[in-house]
Amino acid sequence: MTRGRLPAWLLVAVSSQTPSAVHADAPQRVRATSDAAVYFRPLSLELGSSEVEVLSALVRCKREPLPDRCDETTFAGETPTREESVGGFWMARTEVSVADYERCVAAGRCQPPAFEGGGQRFQRPRFPVTLVTFDDAERYCAFRGGRLPTEAEFERAARGPRRRAYPWGNAWHGRLANHGRSGVDLGDDSDGFAELAPVGSFPDGATPEGVLDLAGNVEEWTADRYAVTYGTPPGSERVVRGGSYQSAAPFLRGAARTGKPPETREPTLGFRCVWPVKPARD
Repeated sequence: MTRGRLPAWLLVAVSSQTPSAVHADAPQRVRATSDAAVYFRPLSLELGSSEVEVLSALVRCKREPLPDRCDETTFAGETPTREESVGGFWMARTEVSVADYERCVAAGRCQPPAFEGGGQRFQRPRFPVTLVTFDDAERYCAFRGGRLPTEAEFERAARGPRRRAYPWGNAWHGRLANHGRSGVDLGDDSDGFAELAPVGSFPDGATPEGVLDLAGNVEEWTADRYAVTYGTPPGSERVVRGGSYQSAAPFLRGAARTGKPPETREPTLGFRCVWPVKPARD
């Protein structure tokens, strides 16, 4: 589809770009549409990681303060690569915020997050909502007329057709995501935040389409059941993607994945929604 055929509300304007700014490895400054969701066209692409990509992630992981936490199994779940056709979908530009989620609670459609008992500091309107289960996330997306993304949709958004390593490109940039490190203390405030950041706090870490926080801040529930490697039978855990404010760089890559029991409630775990058609404004 050519740019001239796109409706005005779908276009993403790339501002102040120089030839180096649009290089695949360079962070891109984008001005997304004012709408809350971005469209991703249907695409057939290679998902997962090759052996070389897994080895590269392992080498980076070994550079962390506690390298023994990484071994040859750490990123094995990203293999083998596979070709998959991903249909068109709309994805929320940001993670679901506390304020967003509280509207669902007020409507009687969602259960309150488990902020009581020590999590009250995460109960800020612009923070991503956390301490919610997989079922909580599903209910919220249904309330908004959508659903959770599949892991293929998440990876398609985070990596794009050229299979970039991170949402912004192939090179790691520590100031483009709310991340952590592999150490005794998982926190790392070098990005400006010791714990959660308000949604959309890292605009320069957006995808070329303008989707924010697909790496870091909170890892995100997806719709799929987790299989230890692609092609093996899945278990009861659900796939979690994107890494959090406690995750080191290798775990923020677009291919990184793990599984968690659906009843999990953690301050590092949130979600976003997708839709088959453009969602209505709030």
